[in-house]
Amino acid sequence: MLGFLVGEALRDLRRAGRVAVSAIVLITLSLAALGGFWLVSSNLDRAVAQWRDRVRIVVYLRREPPAADVAALLERVRVIPGVAGAVFIGKADALRALRQLLGKDAGVVDQLPANPLPASLEVTPAAAAATPEGARDLLARLNALPEADEVAGSADWVEQLSHWQRLLTTIGLGVGAVLAIAAILTVTTATTLVLHARRHETEIMRLVGASEVTIRLPLLLQGMMQGLAGAVLALVALVVAHSLVAPRLEPLVNLTLGLSQLVFFTPVGVVALLAAGTLLGGLGGWLARAGREP
Repeated sequence: MLGFLVGEALRDLRRAGRVAVSAIVLITLSLAALGGFWLVSSNLDRAVAQWRDRVRIVVYLRREPPAADVAALLERVRVIPGVAGAVFIGKADALRALRQLLGKDAGVVDQLPANPLPASLEVTPAAAAATPEGARDLLARLNALPEADEVAGSADWVEQLSHWQRLLTTIGLGVGAVLAIAAILTVTTATTLVLHARRHETEIMRLVGASEVTIRLPLLLQGMMQGLAGAVLALVALVVAHSLVAPRLEPLVNLTLGLSQLVFFTPVGVVALLAAGTLLGGLGGWLARAGREP
């Protein structure tokens, strides 16, 4: 039975001819566009998550507290809402870090009459505070500490990156949706042409007692085959594009966003893309079938 239905669906595809090919091309374009924006968006999302984890707020202290008071100060800071962690950096530690940063020019530090660097607290914001609004609230709380001289840090630029990620996702969904609608309509047209070509054959099949499933299911399978073919072609195009573009972009992306690698779809993403194509084609076939029900 299944072999008969698949055979009928393939025969219907041949009958649809160029219209079926057009449907496959449109499904390929819609899924390739959607998949391309999806890849860019998912990699930007990785960058946003990575940079949010790196957001730090530095509280410069008026004076370096005695060693015996450091633990109590850290405990007071760690219980502030929005603080995930805090580390004390003494004046000597700050000077040592400056030497390492200067490298071969560290000798400049020796010319200083005294250590000019202040002691500080490096505060790691909680996830809820790693946004512009959350960071501003946390900055205000940290500024209220009596030991605080100055507080530095912001999450505005991370949120800007997140904004671009959301914008690209929206554009991708919009472009993909327009092309998907065109693909569905083309599949519907192809299936309608097959229905028209088969109208006499269908009447004969009904007269000899064939069920509606036997008559109609090949049309649905025809649409699903077009969708699956388009999805496979879109996936191949994305694989080729990723393999060609990613190695050339990764050095720049690593420098600007800190991502060492541009990732491709996970196995779940690949299955989702193939399923989306199959559903698009099936929907087009179903709409044609529904519109021609006797």
